[in-house]
Amino acid sequence: MIQTNFEKAKEITKARLRRERDPLLAALDIEFQRNLESGADNSAVIAEKQRLRDITDAADVCNTLDELRALSATGGE
Repeated sequence: MIQTNFEKAKEITKARLRRERDPLLAALDIEFQRNLESGADNSAVIAEKQRLRDITDAADVCNTLDELRALSATGGE
């Protein structure tokens, strides 16, 4: 019988989420800078950057492999 190490699965999921969020954070950094230069509101950019930073915490509260698989930096939680 194959058994899954759930703690290892969480770590693998966190690594995947970090890879997914890296280009998204880079794009948001550019948008943030442009907003600063133009004086536009940055609250939405700040909120999205925080969501992306916190996305790995979501893996800690998952209880099944399906929940881990469903996590995505690109599509929300």
